[in-house]
This record gives sequence, C-alpha cells and structure tokens, in this order.
Amino acid sequence: MMQREYGPLVEYLLQGNFICAITHETYFRQLERPEVLEQVDAYLAPLNRYVAFNEEGTVAYLAWRQLNDAVRGALQRHISQVHQSLLPMLEWMLLVQEVEGRDALITAGDVLKQAEMIQRCEDNPSLRERLSKIAQDKFFNSASQDVTLQVRQIFRRLLDHGYVIQPNRERHNMVVTGKMDYLVELVRFLKDEEQIPVEEEIAVQEDMPL
Repeated sequence: MMQREYGPLVEYLLQGNFICAITHETYFRQLERPEVLEQVDAYLAPLNRYVAFNEEGTVAYLAWRQLNDAVRGALQRHISQVHQSLLPMLEWMLLVQEVEGRDALITAGDVLKQAEMIQRCEDNPSLRERLSKIAQDKFFNSASQDVTLQVRQIFRRLLDHGYVIQPNRERHNMVVTGKMDYLVELVRFLKDEEQIPVEEEIAVQEDMPL
C-alpha cells in the first residue's frame, strides 16, 4: 500500500509532468528510492501506468504499462506531433553544442547563458545564419531578424515548454531540465524503430507538449 506522503508525487506525475533533480529535487530523490518506486508503481498499475526513467536516469515520467490498440493509436498521434517540432529542437541543441564548444549535447543541469549565445552568434556569420533559420521555425516562431530578439524568443519558448528553468528572474541564464534528456531519449527510440505501431513496451510520455 502506498504511503499517503507520496500522494502529491503521484498526482504530479499524473498531470503529465517530468521530474528531475532540477525541476523538483524532492520528488526525484523519492523516486530514486526502490521502496518508494515500488509503492508508486503498484498504485499506478490499475491505471496502466508506471514510472519510467531515461537511459541515464536523469528524468522520470509516466509511461504506459501495456500497449493495447487504444494506446498504440495515441502513441502514433503523439509521435506524429513530435516529428513536427523535433528537428528545430535538435538543431538548437547542436547549435548550442557548437557555440559553447561542448563535446556532447546539453543535458539536465547545464547552464545556458543568453548573453554569451547572442555575442557569439553576432560575431560569426555562419552561426548567425543557423540561428535565424532555427528561430523562424514554427515551433520557436520568431519574426525578428535581430539576433538578440531571436535568442530571447527561443529561450522564452524553451522556458514555456519546460526544457529550461530560470532560477533568477533578474538574470537571463537558464538551467536545462530533464525534459531535454527525455527528448534525446525519444530521438534514440525513433531512430531505432523503423515503423509504428510499436510492438514492444516502450516508455513514451503521453501527450508530451512539444
């Protein structure tokens, strides 16, 4: 039987939220405890849900326990929607990787500095052109040709969709959340799977608002 203290955690998950050490450290540390995870999964079982983690264990979210026809249909629609915004998000992550000279894609806990991004894109015509293309995509929806306004719009959209948080409103630095790691996990899945419907159990967040 699940202890009552974990009720808010379960409710938070059922609302479709992603949990990581950045967005909600208390809930995340609870889910890292095997005895808590067992209780939560047992409670979710009648709802055909369970708590899934990405491969690196940096983000938790609800996934389907069994894939019946209705669930497969929902997953097909979900993945179709994701495809429309996946490319601009990946292009953005690759741009950040190049701008900051990283060896890998950004991940939960990384700090993104608006001023640094703006300065480096302004100083590099190639980066500026790539930024403009990304910013004008329907997902980021920037109509400006100004680098500063483009970067601000991109960060605003990332913040609105939970890919970053802004710890201090007086500063424009953002911290990447585990939802970004989920996106990478989803890319891996789509790369490995050649067709949908999926015939095996997979951990895909339902109705993910990309």
